[in-house]
Amino acid sequence: MDSPITSSSNSKLRLVRRLQSASQRERSGLFVCEGEDLIVAGLEAGLEPEEMLVDAGRPVLTERVPQATLVASELLSELSELAHPARAIAVFRHSGLPLLDPASAAEVGLALWRVADPGNVGALLRSADALGPAFLCLSSGCADLTGSKALRASMGAVFRVPIGAFDEAPGRRVGLVAHGGVPLAEVDLSGRVCFVLGAEHDGLPDEVVAGCDELATIPLAAAAESLNVAAAGAIALYERRRRAQGAAEHDATPAGR
Repeated sequence: MDSPITSSSNSKLRLVRRLQSASQRERSGLFVCEGEDLIVAGLEAGLEPEEMLVDAGRPVLTERVPQATLVASELLSELSELAHPARAIAVFRHSGLPLLDPASAAEVGLALWRVADPGNVGALLRSADALGPAFLCLSSGCADLTGSKALRASMGAVFRVPIGAFDEAPGRRVGLVAHGGVPLAEVDLSGRVCFVLGAEHDGLPDEVVAGCDELATIPLAAAAESLNVAAAGAIALYERRRRAQGAAEHDATPAGR
């Protein structure tokens, strides 16, 4: 392995700094992952890093990525957007992420309308991974799922959950609204279902509501106004999974028992 990078003007370090900008990520088709866990999730999904920078003083993952570049510790710390700088930073290509195929999509998914908070988008990715298999579809105005905050919140789910555009989300659309919908427990969730969730403050606009097949509400305590969008999505996915598992167990029970 070559000597560590010791100049802040090195082209690989400049690339990582540029990719902190959403416009640069979109233009280049590249994004940055910080930390071993997130990078390993990408590697295990079959992605090959375009660049891999590791702390020369605390090298990690070099056995998995022999072409990794050592970087002086203080320079790698300056690149990091984490409170505790990572020991490894990788650059991946966006085209390596899983894409939604509506014809073969999972039986459940989420469609997000202008959910702008990257922490919520990342958390919904994580729920789709944990309570799926499920897909995630995004409208314009949603947070960039390859931004650092969304990536961290996804805990690697970004490498496993198929992503599509809002309009191509398959299945019967069940809009989740804070008030006025059918209680979620009473909604038919059989077959392919896509839960539609709106922006954090504004919810679903009238034109999106009109495109839903049914509206559902998660009942709350009397004094509560609404749920965080990531919590609402997780509850809906759990309810769909709970029912599907119950139906499968019922079908597997021998007659007469």
